[in-house]
Amino acid sequence: MTTLLQLLKAMMENNASDMHLSAGSAPSFRVYGIISRAKMDSLTAINTKELCYSILTDSQKMELEEKKQIDLSFGIRNLARFRANIFYQRGTISGAFRHIPFDVPKLDTLGLPPILRSLIKKPKGLVLITGSTGSGKTTTLAALIDAINTTERLHIITIEDPIEFIHSHQKSLVNQREIGPDALTYADGVKAALREDPDIVLIGEMRDRETIETALTLAETGHLVFSTLHTNGAFQTITRIVQVFPAEYQDQIRLQLSLVLEGVISQALLKTRDQKRALAIELLLPNMSIKNLIRENKIFQIPSAMRVGQDQSGMITMNQSLANLIERRVITLESAMEYSHDIEELTRMVILSERKSA
Repeated sequence: MTTLLQLLKAMMENNASDMHLSAGSAPSFRVYGIISRAKMDSLTAINTKELCYSILTDSQKMELEEKKQIDLSFGIRNLARFRANIFYQRGTISGAFRHIPFDVPKLDTLGLPPILRSLIKKPKGLVLITGSTGSGKTTTLAALIDAINTTERLHIITIEDPIEFIHSHQKSLVNQREIGPDALTYADGVKAALREDPDIVLIGEMRDRETIETALTLAETGHLVFSTLHTNGAFQTITRIVQVFPAEYQDQIRLQLSLVLEGVISQALLKTRDQKRALAIELLLPNMSIKNLIRENKIFQIPSAMRVGQDQSGMITMNQSLANLIERRVITLESAMEYSHDIEELTRMVILSERKSA
């Protein structure tokens, strides 16, 4: 029988971002966003269990059997690191594996706006990376942390589930905590960070009210906090954070957020004309005008405010990023529409651009 190592090597050879093992199907690879099956026999329930159990410790097997799912990460020498979720479906074991490079990507190689470097120089505040699953949030976070690690003498604490990119101690001291082995929950890990003398705190995901509340406190008390949310766009991100809290607390949260928010980077990976992937990005860097809009609960006006003085601010809306990719013929209008928050505006922008170039 084919081993998990052989399948992971095939995943790398096919330049796949993810691999899926499920009973009744051949192993499947996601290449540039498209799922395709390997040319081999379908796996049985016994096959998938043997493959997935081959990377689990006895305690992890017990956790899987008790909770019916488990997140973990692991590395294979001379190959790569991988994040895995092993889970039950219809009473059988399945697995989803994602490739994580050994080397942390450099910020300059990701196609992100150079102004992002200004965020890693902030002495304190909250920086959020948002987007759907598979949009590159973890990669961007890792690159930002690496840029700090290689240039500043600071103490960085990461709280992740699971740990994906491994950061070695460079100019900074980096302590990485994993939910499960090192901390019971995100909320516990973030609370403990207040007593661990960090300069920078990375929170893998702000999943609940308690974690968000503590993250805001960390940012208020002189720490630079990086985290992610599964939201699309700055407007939705700020709204999601505020609405996590009961109505009687929302004015206070808007005030806190207006004081600590330093940036929202919203990402999307789109299929290109040549069937690859291109990055579209929305970048909010709150100025006094935008901070006032947050404080006064006029969040719906933020997209318009982002377009004012962009040559100086460096901000960009998602529609502007999408329109730029269309103008450069990297993606089609139809592909862009799947990610646009305002399709009518995007269409007007594309028509205006075509008229100018005619």
